[in-house]
Amino acid sequence: MSPARRARLLLADDHAAALAQAARVLGEHWDIAGTAANGVELLAAAEQLDPDVIILDIAMPLMDGFEAARTLRRTGSRSRLVFLTVWDDQDYRAESLRLGADAYVVKSRLASDLVPAVRAALARQRTASS
Repeated sequence: MSPARRARLLLADDHAAALAQAARVLGEHWDIAGTAANGVELLAAAEQLDPDVIILDIAMPLMDGFEAARTLRRTGSRSRLVFLTVWDDQDYRAESLRLGADAYVVKSRLASDLVPAVRAALARQRTASS
């Protein structure tokens, strides 16, 4: 990615309010290329948009975030992955990292942790909400 180009993000969450809040916070820094309300929409949008970073929830209809991440990695997606979830759970955090996620952010810390998490993902560093 050239320094002049803003990173393109894809946001996936089945809660419209969470999508809107994430878009508001992230849109100040990066381009929001698209949104998805479930894992199936996420995969289609990722293929079409080829975003730099995908911010995805774990619990989504039709296909959860973990299965979507598995599919993205299996199909060779180079998008960085940032999980944004309500689950402040060590097992979920570990599973997300095992699936190749760059960051894990708990929604209660969205305002303070999401921008730094995306920055870390773009720099190919791993991070998690504490």
